[in-house]
Amino acid sequence: MVKNAVKWVLPFCLFAFLPLTVSAQDVATDGNTLKYGYLSYDAVLHSMNEYATVETSMMQLNEKYAAEQKRAEDEFNRKYEEFLDTQRDMPLTILQKRQSELQDLLDRNITFKKESQALLEQAKAKAEAPLRKRIAEAMGRVGIARGLAFIINTDQQAVAWTHPMMGEDVTEAVKTALR
Repeated sequence: MVKNAVKWVLPFCLFAFLPLTVSAQDVATDGNTLKYGYLSYDAVLHSMNEYATVETSMMQLNEKYAAEQKRAEDEFNRKYEEFLDTQRDMPLTILQKRQSELQDLLDRNITFKKESQALLEQAKAKAEAPLRKRIAEAMGRVGIARGLAFIINTDQQAVAWTHPMMGEDVTEAVKTALR
């Protein structure tokens, strides 16, 4: 009985899904093809006046973190040189204590460097968030106005090819919508 059911279900499924494949072909061949837009998101972002302000503030913050990292490295180097100069005359317990202090200082410097990198990335994301929101809103307005189904980002070769009859470069239109 199960074998008979399998024999009956398979042809039924094939015939049931046949109209779906035909209608998908119709969409691609009739005059109502799906249109999409594409843009360089980075070009739009970098064209915004506010982006220069974000970049300036990020550069200043980066310089502050770099200055602190340099200060910490200089302190480590100074203490390490002092250690090398005096280690011959140190008793074993003091030698071990200084080595431990140097290792601890080195570990803290490495941790600070990693944390500062993460904090810089977070600060950049937070500073760019309002710009990205405005871009998303502008893309929505342009997409609706031009009757597009979606807009894709072509940056970093994410899209290898677009059909010139189905797609439209909306980079300039989105830049204009942001003004």
